Amino acid sequence: MSELVLETEGDTVVVVRRRFAAPPEAVYRAHLEPELIQQWMLGPEGWTMPVCVNEARPGGAIRYEWSDGKGGGFHLTGEFVELDPPHRIVHVERMHLPDPTPDNRIVTTFTPDGDGTLMTMRMTLPDAATRKAMLESGMEYGMEASYVRLEQTLGRAAG
Repeated sequence: MSELVLETEGDTVVVVRRRFAAPPEAVYRAHLEPELIQQWMLGPEGWTMPVCVNEARPGGAIRYEWSDGKGGGFHLTGEFVELDPPHRIVHVERMHLPDPTPDNRIVTTFTPDGDGTLMTMRMTLPDAATRKAMLESGMEYGMEASYVRLEQTLGRAAG
């Protein structure tokens, strides 16, 4: 297991890297199967994802709804652009907070790395202001908490 590395490129790109102790096929699948996504993609402790729609095909819809258990929450919508199992997922997403943010184009790759997988997620945002707001939202903390749960979920699936 390794920690999340977050870097920026230019004015609009965020690159996230993290290594997982599981093969690319398992990490790829965990990014597409709703039952698995609802176990790990939760952000900070106490949050749940009561709605997870993931139509894993080009043009397929994405809808995730998160709840903090106290009446608060938000949701995300998007669509898949390209799937290349188990190597690459390309999708577009927008957060609804409550108004939709501009589109965020995300390319996620899963590369064999020793006995595990290096996941690289490259997010391209429409402008510097959108990227700045996203980075200031606490995204990095929520992502790392989710990826720790993903590592645990992958370990349970293998065991």
